Amino acid sequence: MPAFTVRLPDDVTEKLDALAAKLDRSRSYVAAQAIGDYVIRVAWQLADIEAGLREAEKGDFATEAEVAATIAKYARRKRRK
Repeated sequence: MPAFTVRLPDDVTEKLDALAAKLDRSRSYVAAQAIGDYVIRVAWQLADIEAGLREAEKGDFATEAEVAATIAKYARRKRRK
C-alpha cells in the first residue's frame, strides 16, 4: 500500500486526532477512511453530472409539465410542515 504525505491546517489535524482518539484508531486509519469516503462521493457526483451532460447534449430534457409537477410536489411538502 503506497504512503504519502498530506499537509493539513493545525485545526484539521487537531480534529483528526480527536476523532482518532474517540474511535481508538490511528490518525492514519481515520485519514485513509476520510479520503476513501471523499473519493467515492466525488466520483459518484462527477459520474452523475457527466450522465446529465450526456442527456443534455442529446436534447433529453424534462418537459414543462414534469418540471411543474416536481416543483408542486416539493412546494406542497414545505407548506405541510
